[in-house]
Amino acid sequence: MTIFKRFLPFVQPYLPHLLLAGLLVTAVALINLTLVRLAGTLWDIITVQQDADKMTRTIGLFLSLVILQGLCSMGHTYLTAWVSQTIIADFRKHLFGHLHTLTVSFFARRRTGELLSRLMSDVTVIQSLVTETPIDGVKQLVTFVGGITFLLLMNWQLCLLILILLPLLVLVSKLFGRRLKSLSTSIQDHTAALSTLTEEVISGIRIVKSFVQSQREEARFADQVDQMLRLTLRRAGIMAIFIPVISLMTFSSATAVLWYGGHQVIEGVVTPGDLFAFVLFAGILIGPFSSAARVFTQIKEAQGATQRVFEILDAKPNISDRPDAQPLITVEGHVRMEEVSFSYDARQPVLSHLSFEAKPGELVAFVGPTGAGKTTVINLLHRFYDPTEGRLTIDGRDLRDITLESWYRQIALVPQETILFGGTILDNIRYGNRDAGEAAIVGASKAAHAHDFITGFPDGYQTLVGEKGVNLSGGQRQRIAIARAILKNPRILLLDEATSSLDTESERLVQEALQRLMEGRTTFVVAHRLSTIQRADRILVLDKGKLVEEGTHAQLMERNGLYHYLYTIRLNEPTA
Repeated sequence: MTIFKRFLPFVQPYLPHLLLAGLLVTAVALINLTLVRLAGTLWDIITVQQDADKMTRTIGLFLSLVILQGLCSMGHTYLTAWVSQTIIADFRKHLFGHLHTLTVSFFARRRTGELLSRLMSDVTVIQSLVTETPIDGVKQLVTFVGGITFLLLMNWQLCLLILILLPLLVLVSKLFGRRLKSLSTSIQDHTAALSTLTEEVISGIRIVKSFVQSQREEARFADQVDQMLRLTLRRAGIMAIFIPVISLMTFSSATAVLWYGGHQVIEGVVTPGDLFAFVLFAGILIGPFSSAARVFTQIKEAQGATQRVFEILDAKPNISDRPDAQPLITVEGHVRMEEVSFSYDARQPVLSHLSFEAKPGELVAFVGPTGAGKTTVINLLHRFYDPTEGRLTIDGRDLRDITLESWYRQIALVPQETILFGGTILDNIRYGNRDAGEAAIVGASKAAHAHDFITGFPDGYQTLVGEKGVNLSGGQRQRIAIARAILKNPRILLLDEATSSLDTESERLVQEALQRLMEGRTTFVVAHRLSTIQRADRILVLDKGKLVEEGTHAQLMERNGLYHYLYTIRLNEPTA
């Protein structure tokens, strides 16, 4: 019942449709029962009464009911399928939308393949249970109650032979169900692991081939498949015993009815037609019993999938708008970080009491050894995370007092790892400004020095970039990402190794474009290459999460400290 209760908000809009489907399936069940009873009557008319006219009228009525039953069956089948698919589509959209409300930390703890498995496979497991099963349950309930009623009215002694095995059926279902639930949950977990492995290997196929690890990955995949196969076969083995046992018990009851009823016909207590109808009713009642066993199995299978799906829906974003948060309307670009400390987990601090200031229009660069906390600062500025201690302000306002969406609209991020989406170059450039016209798009591309290589493609701006931009070079992908940021026209720029994938000439061109873009905007840059930060108004040198030096390039070089060391050992790039 927990499954249905949690899905109720998604089902409620379609309750009228489900009610209509329930009425139609009820009509189907009642007509089926009527046809069975009518078949018994027809048998007596033919074999006992031998009345041709009455037989013709009865057959006509029988055929009319068959046609009506077919129409009702068509209606409820399509309506049930429509409601089922629509509800699951709504639920998938809701689940996907909820994923977008979660923060970066949520995705950092989970693998992509696992989330894909929950969004697709697990939801599919639940689908029939929350929509089709209730409708089928109505049909089986009407069939059971109606059939028992007919049987009791016809011959209560025969009816008892059928009902006597009911408690035993319930007990057997309960015993098998416990094991089925455990196995089904394990199968779902292994399915998720297999999806994750597949996604990782396909995404990293170049590395796999380059490091000659195809056999290892094939072995890992085969091991996961074999584990899932063993679990699936164990579940199939239990089902292979469970369903026949239930069927054997129900058919044994029907056989007993036929034996006992046959004696009553011979003794003249009941007519052949009544016995014929009674046996048909007994056969129909096998349906509800078998259906109950199948539904019980489905419920056990779906419980694990439901737990995994709602585990996502129950996740709360670590970063969210305060109740009194206000939108950011205008931005001057005065950014301050005040005594900020941060850690991704309590055991390992990343930043410690970091403070700095960036005035409107300034270019601030972050430099430091690997693991110094540079990218973490960018994440905090973007508010992918909130400080553990201290605060970040924009024009004197705490970022936590500003709505996330309004803040994100003022920022453009060009990350170290360029992210392009499947589609065309045009789609990727205007990703942050869907209403941009052709002139604005071309202007942004020219500013990023991307226009020339784009128009060099046969399809120009309609060129497909491939999955994650695989059809483009690293430098081309980076320049498209910069064009995307330029088109957004933000007030705050966050550049995390934004020119790391460019050759010397491309970098020079992009630096010129960025220089024009940064005029009047506050810009934060993380870079290892000296050419990226030479023009910075202020360079912040980080080491182990602390600010150890601050100043211009010339000032820091004079101090002969960590920056001087990084420059002379790591940042000094020979010119061609």
